[in-house]
Amino acid sequence: MPSLKAFRNRIASVKATRKITRAMQMVAASKLKRAQDAAQAARPYAEKMAAVISSLAGSMADNPGAPKLLTGTGKENVHLVIVATADRGLCGGFNTNIVRRARAVIDGVLRDGGQVKILCVGRKGRDQLRRLYNQHILDTIEMTGVKRLAFRDAAAIGRRVLDLYDAGEFDVATICYARFKSVISQEPTAQRLIPAPVDAAVDKGKHGGGAVYDYEPDEAAILAELLPRNLSVQIFRALLENAASEQGARMSAMDAATRNAGDVIDRLTLQYNRSRQAMITKELIEIISGAEAL
Repeated sequence: MPSLKAFRNRIASVKATRKITRAMQMVAASKLKRAQDAAQAARPYAEKMAAVISSLAGSMADNPGAPKLLTGTGKENVHLVIVATADRGLCGGFNTNIVRRARAVIDGVLRDGGQVKILCVGRKGRDQLRRLYNQHILDTIEMTGVKRLAFRDAAAIGRRVLDLYDAGEFDVATICYARFKSVISQEPTAQRLIPAPVDAAVDKGKHGGGAVYDYEPDEAAILAELLPRNLSVQIFRALLENAASEQGARMSAMDAATRNAGDVIDRLTLQYNRSRQAMITKELIEIISGAEAL
């Protein structure tokens, strides 16, 4: 049985760990509200831009002059998978769930005979993926130096993706991230970026009973301007969703760790008291036995 000193050291160690996890929980809680508000504010703009592009795409479907970001390259041989995770851990299964979703996409492409290129946003995704797909990883974009996420951070990633696309490095681009639902729920999501997805329901609604719009300049010119911006907007939205999901997952994980540390402290304290009582009882018996022997 461990000595009383060993019990005291273990209790002190777990108490120190509980202080750290409680502090991390409070920090995550303070960051969560701002990150959640930013993610929710970005959704309407991103969804409306996607709807506008879907509406414009109807008249451009059979147009040979349509932008390549809308129509694609005509083949789907090479896929670029953008895996957006965190740069730090201690956030439960947040990073692992995103990587698992990305692996499903990657394995599906490879199973169909396609090629995969991976662009990691965040170190944790790279650390997990390089064990199986190291030869497919193009680069890792770390966000550790970003204190507060801004559109220019997503725009830089968008330019990097556009440069690769213009160079003919891939045919289809997909981003994997965690969509924020609540503090305890984050949904791993795979969203296609290139070619821009077109919602058939929105396209039909344009020519149905709704209003008919005239565009100035024409649809091709508008799409040529909107599509590159839409790429950055969708990446920005994904990063904001990730930021909120990360803080929510970290808050939940640190809350569970704090409660578990409390349970461990209670159990160790009980064992410490029992060991101390047993030692006291043993010493009393020895004293009484010695007195009787005299």
